[in-house]
Amino acid sequence: MHKPTHLVLTLLSLVSLTGLPAPRSGVATACASVPAPAVPGAHVLSVTGVERPAGPAGVPGRPPIPDVPARCEVTVLLTHPGANDRVEVQVWLPSSGWNGRFLGTGGGGFATGFSAEGVAPAVKGGFAAAATDGGIGINPVSPEAWALDARGRVNWGLLTNFGSRSVHDMTVVGKAVTASFYGRAATYSYWNGCSTGGRQGLAEAQLHPEDYDGIVASVPAIEMPRFSMAQFWPQVVMNQERTFPTACEFDAFTSAAVRACDSLDGVVNGVIGDPRQCRFDPALLVGTKILCGGEELTISAATAEVVRRIWEGPRGWSGQLGAGLVKGGSFSALAGTVTRPDGSTVGAPLPIAENWVKYFVRRDPGMDTTKITYAEFERLVWQSTATYDHVLANTGPDLSAFRAAGGKMITWHGLADSEIAPDTTIGYRDRVERAMGGAARADEFHRLFLAPGTGHCGSGVGTEPVDPLAAVVAWVERGQAPDILPAASRDAKVTRNLCRYPLVSTYDGHGDPDSAASFRCAAP
Repeated sequence: MHKPTHLVLTLLSLVSLTGLPAPRSGVATACASVPAPAVPGAHVLSVTGVERPAGPAGVPGRPPIPDVPARCEVTVLLTHPGANDRVEVQVWLPSSGWNGRFLGTGGGGFATGFSAEGVAPAVKGGFAAAATDGGIGINPVSPEAWALDARGRVNWGLLTNFGSRSVHDMTVVGKAVTASFYGRAATYSYWNGCSTGGRQGLAEAQLHPEDYDGIVASVPAIEMPRFSMAQFWPQVVMNQERTFPTACEFDAFTSAAVRACDSLDGVVNGVIGDPRQCRFDPALLVGTKILCGGEELTISAATAEVVRRIWEGPRGWSGQLGAGLVKGGSFSALAGTVTRPDGSTVGAPLPIAENWVKYFVRRDPGMDTTKITYAEFERLVWQSTATYDHVLANTGPDLSAFRAAGGKMITWHGLADSEIAPDTTIGYRDRVERAMGGAARADEFHRLFLAPGTGHCGSGVGTEPVDPLAAVVAWVERGQAPDILPAASRDAKVTRNLCRYPLVSTYDGHGDPDSAASFRCAAP
């Protein structure tokens, strides 16, 4: 959930969307004269509009996004009474070629949004678009600058911004600025985000169901207080078992699991079609010899036990505490290790997970997380969920207000996602079905698609959706409910059609296994 580049790649697909017929014109406002919007619960401090010529755009320290058209960039600063915050909202508006749509863009990790990296690709697609820093900046990895106040207490005002408040404020601001600049309101409003951005999209549907006509909530980081702890579980296992497998050893287990289970969808293609059906036992590799950097290693029983516990996921005296690493997913993010100059190997935690434990659960930035025992880990899980679920879980399954408002939502999740377990999203969809009257009723406004072999927000060896935003636009504006999402590998050499859950893509037995035409959607 910490890679904004994935969000950029997703948004770059916006250029494929066709424009809308131009709505009847109103009286437009000059860029430098956009009036301050009314934002309930907040006070607007300033509004600044600047005309920008066509050319590259971006944020310092990252590669620029090329060929961004001329636009008006409006920056709105606002604050919330009692929160001691200063929130920046950016709204970018194409100087010409506006397609009549507004797009809200999401964040990743500990960032509520990514500024130009979110809105520049959207403007290339003809959208008026907005992003917000939530008053916490755009650092997706560390909350050091804002999590705790000077007394070491949780900064609840800024955490509330991160949870959902700033995204709704951004939406109110973005729509108002768009209407002022063009002299007419956007005909349709859409949301697009992955990971934290996916969670924000679900929060909008749950809390502010009339904000968006269509939502793409990709790989949603719901249940954040629980899965953030589960992300740290592999490090606890290695520390407690005093066994730190090398990357080569972990890769050996991933490869063995894929070999054992990659034919579950009817074709051998190096991808596990349904990891939930994979029963590979890591103990089968004990005694196996592998080459690692020219050195021969033998898989030990201790290493296999570490892998078993990581795949099983966090458990305690009270039972299962979270999801384990999905089989077929990479160990590198959550179970990272490094070898010191003296030859010893130690854990290298995912920074987001370790920072969650340090800053929010223990509220001690100097905490030595290598000392966390199994018993303490269980206590920390319950402390995390009890303290923060009301702000960051975003798992309310009753989406009746969103449905009543005519909203449509697409969610997709990679089945090899090692950072946010796909079972989290699948479980949420199942709860939505129960709350909304069954699968058919839920499908009227929400559809889930699962991507075998695909990692977090599109990494990995599988195929990822080519343009889910185009699919939700077609659903909202033309009533074309998607049964499949076209998907492709990063190099475009492999294509698939992701099937509407719970259907799965099944090989026809004779066609090109790298072509979507050789697969059909069938019951699992």
